[in-house]
This record gives sequence, structure tokens and C-alpha cells, in this order.
Amino acid sequence: MFSGIIEEFATVVDIRHDRDNIDFTLTCSFTSELRIDQSVAHNGVCLTVVSIEGQNYVVTAMKETLERTNLGLLRVGDKVNVERSMLMNGRLDGHIVQGHVDQTATCTATEDANGSTYFTFEYPENPEMARHGYFTVDKGSVTVNGVSLTVCNPTANSFQVAIIPYTMEHTNFQDIHVGTVVNIEFDILGKYIARLQQL
Repeated sequence: MFSGIIEEFATVVDIRHDRDNIDFTLTCSFTSELRIDQSVAHNGVCLTVVSIEGQNYVVTAMKETLERTNLGLLRVGDKVNVERSMLMNGRLDGHIVQGHVDQTATCTATEDANGSTYFTFEYPENPEMARHGYFTVDKGSVTVNGVSLTVCNPTANSFQVAIIPYTMEHTNFQDIHVGTVVNIEFDILGKYIARLQQL
């Protein structure tokens, strides 16, 4: 379980294909604090640490994860938003994030807001998915590349988020531009409500 409050970004230092899986080697400031079998969110995707080698650590993404997320697009040198799992005695500063990315979305516009920046993201419209809670609501929560954000101006297949300078500086939002593919996780509360309505 995560909160969507990014600790920092890790840098991809190696990528190795193993049949349908990909092993990603990354480095970050807290590598020495990690342990094997620990869960870490990478661009919002919960992955298990499988190896630690000095200042580097390795996680494996399986085929389904690669098909649903932007991890397969990563290249050596890319920055990845990382967050370790929540401590149960801490404050929930973002919102409840599972680390189970639902799908990808594409940045279709950016707009300067006199200090902050608005990003617009669009994803394929799917009424069946929407009936199961895969949608956004105004002032609701959404996770983009692992970052807990508040939704603005949602439509059936798009939404905006406003990024403050601090978030821009400390996450890979600084590398997002029109055409960039991001990971999105819809709010788990909406999914449960949608399921209850079906029952």
C-alpha cells in the first residue's frame, strides 16, 4: 500500500530481457535501506526488489505489467518516480494507492498557470471499464506515474491535474510533455462503489 507521495526519482542503469519479463536495475539514495522481497512503487507500479548490488537494486516486471504500464518504454538513463510502502504509524498525506496500475494515458496538453502547470491526459474511452469504477471525478484523486493528484475538468476519457513547482522539481513530471505515456491508477474507492452498485 502506498500514498502517492513520491520520495524521489530513481535512475535506470540497466535493462535486461528475460523471456517475457524485463529486469530493471536502478539506483537511488535509499538503496542501502532496501531489502530483498520489499515492495517499491515505480511510476506507480508495485514491484518487488529481487536483488541488491551495491548502490543498485533490481526489480522484475512481468508481461501483464509491461502491457498495462509505461515500464516497457523505459530506457537507460530515464528517471522513475519511486515510493516505498507506507508505514502504518504515519500520516496518509496523499490517498490510498495500491500500486496496481489500471492503464496508461497520454499527455495531450500542458498549460502554464502562472507558477504551476496544468497537464491534460487522455485515455481510451471504455464504457464497460467506467461501469467498473475506472473513471475520474472532479476534485477526486488519481495517481499519475505514482503521484497522488487532484482531478480537474474530467471528461469520459480525459482529465487535468495541476502540478506545483515542488512536484515538478522532485518527480519525473519535469520530463512529461505532449505525447508522453504515463501510468494511471484510478481511485480504489470509486471501484468499490461501482462494484457495490452492481451487486
